[in-house]
Amino acid sequence: MNKYLSIIAFSLLFATATQAQNNTSTSKPVARPKLVVGVVVDQMRWDFLYRYAEKYGQGGFNRLTREGYSCANTHINYSPSYTACGHSCVYTGSVPVVHGIVGNSWYDLNEGKTVSNVGDSTKTTVGATTATGKVSPHRLLASTITDELKLATNMRSKVIGIALKDRGAILPAGHAANAAYFFDVTTGNWVTSSYYMNQLPAWVNKVNEQKLPAKLLAQNWNTILPLAQYTESHADDVDFEDLFSNEGKPIFEHRVGELTKTSYSVLPATPYGNTVTLEMAKAAIANENLGKGKFTDFLAVSLSSTDYIGHRYGPNSVEVEDCYLRLDKEFEQFFAYLDNTIGKGNYLLFLTADHGAAHVPAYLQADSIRIPAGVFDMDTTMKQLETKLAAKYGQGPWLLNYDNMQIYLNNKLIADKNINRAELVKTCIDFIAPLAGINQVIDLQHLNEAHIVDEMKANIRKGLYPYRSGDLYVLYQPGWFEDHYKGTTHGTIYSYDTHIPLVWMGWGITPGEDHSDVYMTDIAPTLAAMLHIQEPNGNIGKVIQGLFKK
Repeated sequence: MNKYLSIIAFSLLFATATQAQNNTSTSKPVARPKLVVGVVVDQMRWDFLYRYAEKYGQGGFNRLTREGYSCANTHINYSPSYTACGHSCVYTGSVPVVHGIVGNSWYDLNEGKTVSNVGDSTKTTVGATTATGKVSPHRLLASTITDELKLATNMRSKVIGIALKDRGAILPAGHAANAAYFFDVTTGNWVTSSYYMNQLPAWVNKVNEQKLPAKLLAQNWNTILPLAQYTESHADDVDFEDLFSNEGKPIFEHRVGELTKTSYSVLPATPYGNTVTLEMAKAAIANENLGKGKFTDFLAVSLSSTDYIGHRYGPNSVEVEDCYLRLDKEFEQFFAYLDNTIGKGNYLLFLTADHGAAHVPAYLQADSIRIPAGVFDMDTTMKQLETKLAAKYGQGPWLLNYDNMQIYLNNKLIADKNINRAELVKTCIDFIAPLAGINQVIDLQHLNEAHIVDEMKANIRKGLYPYRSGDLYVLYQPGWFEDHYKGTTHGTIYSYDTHIPLVWMGWGITPGEDHSDVYMTDIAPTLAAMLHIQEPNGNIGKVIQGLFKK
């Protein structure tokens, strides 16, 4: 009897194993694109998709809006709206209170100094002898969608980040990336950090040997169209734009080729920065065989020149319009390259921005416009406030720093001298709040009591991280920002800084447009859903449902 039971048991096990093998051999692999391309256009306002649309060609921005799915009401849902925060949010699906990147820089209370978002003194530059590569993602405290892709494929996917700015390459590429390449303005070369490798790949050296930045800058920068056709911009000769060092007026032609004798620091402030970035992206695809293997690869590209040019000239300038008209042509070539190398329909591309930008206050104040706006001198205000506090409470310093629209108080000194903190805070608020351009100053220990809408409270709260954030939040009036330079900036809680484009194109995308509420935090979990992988570990976003409706 036992003999027959053993035979039957063996037969059942064999049949089960055979069925499992048959199921495995006939099952379909999970559908995924060959390559994901994430494009972040630094300082691109949402309206730039349409502002110059009649002058765009058919293969760049207009192709995106024609063939892609546009989430037209996408906003940043935290404060402040700065570059490092934006890149971190896009790729982590989270906000500063979780991922820890509270600004491009901040006063770190543990370290007792101002730190850079990717600064890392333990690392060295690979590809140059400068300090450019003393960076890493170590201050980013959450995983990215690129990290999760690596984990999901047992590290077999390739992930590469490319941008002129170190933070634009490093933060999107994440912790587990194969590489992040950024631009060294001293040498004019693409470099990286010892965090990733000990020497540059041969193909990167070949890219550097081509000296493309020098060749492009030698052409100088003139308008791609006759100047009279830039009808979407204010006059070229205005006094609220910044100058290159060899200029008497901020007008075309910009003789940038003359400024490269000692460095290439001028490159990012010209459209040629976008050109070299996208050429580097093509080289990475070709030489790393991205999209050619069994597993999905990820290329994270950030275009930084749009930000440098915007800061210098403002969003209504001829320079910004020319930059986007040129970028449109660059995108047409880049998309065609992806079609030809990866295959149309085989890659998934999304385009978004890390933040928007304010109109130049001097432009809004013109007699023909008369919209309230202004520039607030925070440096002088901080010095005056420190003097007032010293007169009242004795020698300080009582104010440690001002960054990210936050004042950092010297809480240790306040405690050591047994000063009534609430009284000192009131002194600060009473001094700053009545000044022109200030909506209010908020004690972050009592944020819930602030007389602002709940959405603003939530966004401010999501932008704070312990020991990296300040004590008082300075809320400016709409149209106001702090600084001394000409041109514009960003960072506020208002829609001109927070309304960003988000367009998806390629693999799995049905063309369309959606005006429902979408947030920057929704990009990463949507990618995770499309790739059938885990969302980043600090994710707070939600999947964009419209993308999955056929």
